[in-house]
Amino acid sequence: MKRTTFFLYLLLLPFFGYSQSAPLNIVVIGAHPDDCDIDAGGTAILFSKMGHNVKFVSLTNGDAGHYNMGGGELAKVRIAEAKEAGKRFGVEYVVLDNHDGELMPTLANRLKIIREIRKSDADIVIAPRPNDYHPDHRYTGILVQDAAFMVIVPNIAPEVPALKKNPVFLYSEDNFQKPNWFEPDIAINIDSVFDQKIYAMSAHESQFFEWLPWLSDSLDDVPILEKDRLEMLAKWRYKPLDKKTSDCLVKWYGEKKASMTKYAETFEICEYGSQPSSEEIRKLFPMIPETTD
Repeated sequence: MKRTTFFLYLLLLPFFGYSQSAPLNIVVIGAHPDDCDIDAGGTAILFSKMGHNVKFVSLTNGDAGHYNMGGGELAKVRIAEAKEAGKRFGVEYVVLDNHDGELMPTLANRLKIIREIRKSDADIVIAPRPNDYHPDHRYTGILVQDAAFMVIVPNIAPEVPALKKNPVFLYSEDNFQKPNWFEPDIAINIDSVFDQKIYAMSAHESQFFEWLPWLSDSLDDVPILEKDRLEMLAKWRYKPLDKKTSDCLVKWYGEKKASMTKYAETFEICEYGSQPSSEEIRKLFPMIPETTD
């Protein structure tokens, strides 16, 4: 092939349907370092392995959740743990400088979220519902809801260009019943990456092997060896799939694959963002098979 012909071929290649799709941009938002990991860690790994861009954003620095450390000392520990977890997940991990336990749904915090979503040019944003025992979790849900439409409004936070299209906003799973149950619209099989998710989560040592065991009066039962700690964390995260999750898996993977699934992460579509069709969901979640069995 002559040189001029070759370059013409390269120029025309996209128009003949051979161009590779651009990587997707996913932003997962949680209240504390480790919340994103729990809510969407397996899905994040799958996205990352497929070459897509994932960013975890913790709205607080975790500087209150410990029994003998606090303030700046604890914040440094939690930020370092989040950085290590990010490496293990294959994601960017951002920790904002808000105090743990003091997060409020202020305009300043809403603008911070708008900027983070815009900087990533997000296609998908995942966050908790505003239903939770912890005020930081509730206000995280409210803040993301309040930011949902504003990310496309040019005169809001104009120093960061507004998005051309509203992302798909998704709620991560929870077990709270009032005012309404979580209803999964999307289920992702994470069996192939569950062990990596647990390993990545274990980077948050001060949370999972110190603070949470202390809260449950089981600090003396925490193993010393890493393999035993990983086993403990895996048992803590495992729960049998409920009927709603199983039904959602059947919808996206078919009966056979769904019946074989042990671990899954589920998401509910928020009404405040783009409303994707089933075809669009498969494009946004390319780890879902194109056809069911």
